[in-house]
Amino acid sequence: MDENWIISFREKLDNHYAWPALYTFKFIVPKGKESEMRRMFPMHTPKERSSKNGNYTSFTIEMMMPSTESVIEVYLKASAIDGIIAL
Repeated sequence: MDENWIISFREKLDNHYAWPALYTFKFIVPKGKESEMRRMFPMHTPKERSSKNGNYTSFTIEMMMPSTESVIEVYLKASAIDGIIAL
């Protein structure tokens, strides 16, 4: 991930949230990558929805996060999944 993006995202999170806070993660993964996404959140049950043609699955996960850095860590970890789109 681009360092400038991380700096900008960190500022936005710090301005918008008072930690700890409930944070909603949204990801889209290509077909076949769903299990990788689920393994990222073993203690949570994400909401899943397949795309119209079944080529992608969207995941929505609400989690209580302790800090800006913990949110960024999730996005960095998720970026290892090939073809992921983070919203």
